[in-house]
Amino acid sequence: MIFPEGHPAIAAPRICVLLINLGTPDGADAKSVKRYLAEFLSDRRVVEIPPILWQPILRGIILTTRPKKSAHAYQQVWRDDGSPLAAFTRLQAEALKDAFGAGVMVDWAMRYGNPSIAERLTALKAAGCERILLAPLYPQYCGATTATANDKAFEVLAAMRWQPAIRTLPPYHDDPAYIAALKASVEASLAALDFEPEAIVASFHGMPQRTLELGDPYHCQCRKTARLLSEAMGRELLVAFQSRFGRAKWLEPATDKVLESLPGKGVKRVAILAPGFSADCLETLEELAIRGRESFLSAGGTHFAYLPCLNDSAPGIAMLRLLIARELEGWNVTA
Repeated sequence: MIFPEGHPAIAAPRICVLLINLGTPDGADAKSVKRYLAEFLSDRRVVEIPPILWQPILRGIILTTRPKKSAHAYQQVWRDDGSPLAAFTRLQAEALKDAFGAGVMVDWAMRYGNPSIAERLTALKAAGCERILLAPLYPQYCGATTATANDKAFEVLAAMRWQPAIRTLPPYHDDPAYIAALKASVEASLAALDFEPEAIVASFHGMPQRTLELGDPYHCQCRKTARLLSEAMGRELLVAFQSRFGRAKWLEPATDKVLESLPGKGVKRVAILAPGFSADCLETLEELAIRGRESFLSAGGTHFAYLPCLNDSAPGIAMLRLLIARELEGWNVTA
């Protein structure tokens, strides 16, 4: 196309997939963690207490005491290439880079922290992305995860005069491709162990019980994922929920309590997985693999194994490629 003299440059039209995950601090130091927690815990989707009541608590007690403790936890799992969650999300994007044809870009962003959704959407629009698939990497839908990621993207779009067309990746908690990828990953991890687990625990991130009562489908979708995976593997999974915070009643049973109770029931060898996470992060590598192990062994267990998330494994990438290609159909994409 020939533009008149002085016309601003316009990039060639492109399609983009933006992988989105929860977020992470920029470093494993208290200052970085405090900045991250301030953003995360100020999200009304995450903490539904009215700000006039919540913000004094957050800015006072929590942001005064929690960053140092959380920084120590991050230091135990921090990688040479940064936060595990950011590193694995970047690797997932890189593995999908050429999966959907030359006209499709694959990028990644974090809901909290960097690279931000605002930064990447702005850059993608400047690069000519006229159609963007937002892909929150949460298998189970929750207002505090999937919805807030989409909220942030739409907030950015609201400030654009010329918006790209948008699609969003739906939750895939019961998709056969997801269950098959989990089964392949879990069975490969189990085969590599030097012991046979007497019990396998599927630990999902917890949510306040109130979210279930208000109609959030998260709890039901977690239970369905565990049931389908159990059926696919032909063995029982014990479902539990981790990461309780505050005084409110949370989804039960609690992962730490389950692990502490098993040795007293004669279960001395256990494996645990986290099928609600698309990539390993603080909650899996520190809370489960380190503190979960300590709790189980201290209670009398003898063998403990944490089974990794799908991350950028071959089954995980194949699953993401299939799900994303399905959502790109009709946008003239050759997968």
